[in-house]
Amino acid sequence: MKPPFIRLVLILAIASIASTTALAQNAATTDSRIVQSRDRAVIDAGLDERLARDWGLKAEEFARYRQLMQGPLGVYSPNLDPLTALGIEAPTDEERRRYAELQVQAEARRVEKTLAYQRAYDAAWKRLHPALQPVLLTDAGSSLSTPGAPGRLAVFVKDDCPACEHRVRQLQSAGTAFDLYMVGSRQDDARIRRWANKAGIDPAKVRARTITLNHDAGRWLSIGMQGELPVAVREVNGQWQRQ
Repeated sequence: MKPPFIRLVLILAIASIASTTALAQNAATTDSRIVQSRDRAVIDAGLDERLARDWGLKAEEFARYRQLMQGPLGVYSPNLDPLTALGIEAPTDEERRRYAELQVQAEARRVEKTLAYQRAYDAAWKRLHPALQPVLLTDAGSSLSTPGAPGRLAVFVKDDCPACEHRVRQLQSAGTAFDLYMVGSRQDDARIRRWANKAGIDPAKVRARTITLNHDAGRWLSIGMQGELPVAVREVNGQWQRQ
């Protein structure tokens, strides 16, 4: 049996080794986390720079967009694109005009691509389902800066909303012309087509533009209405009124 003094020395030595090992492991873990955080920051910065270029924005403008979407604007309208968000919150008329022009240019490019795909889609539909009539997505939303033309009814709806479908069926049955805007569509044309089919919208009325199908793209927020969807509004003397 080792003397008490030797046992104490061994215990202290073992404790020191264990402590050193734990500190080394903690340091390694901390270093690894720092490296991972740095790598993630570099990746995020690179992604933001690319996204900023895609929208025709500077890096600091896209950073401001990120900041805006963390506040009330992002809560009320979580799917706003950068140009709409920055335009709504622009501090000066000059900046607001710039974002509006950038958005018009972006929308023009999108519409051109959409029309090209629409033609391909129509051709494929005729080949695969010649006896069925598709619902066509119009480009009314791209040519309107505010909901609807003067005097036309604008109807705001959302997905998974039986009341929205019921309201649209009522309007269509009454022969009402209206512009439909889907809130939260995420610029997904296929989502609007599916919703229109489900709601029983007549494709002939869409082609004749009696009814138009549009992405909301922030319009619901821009007119300042509140409440649950569906909501139908009409412009009267420059003011939007519920119908």
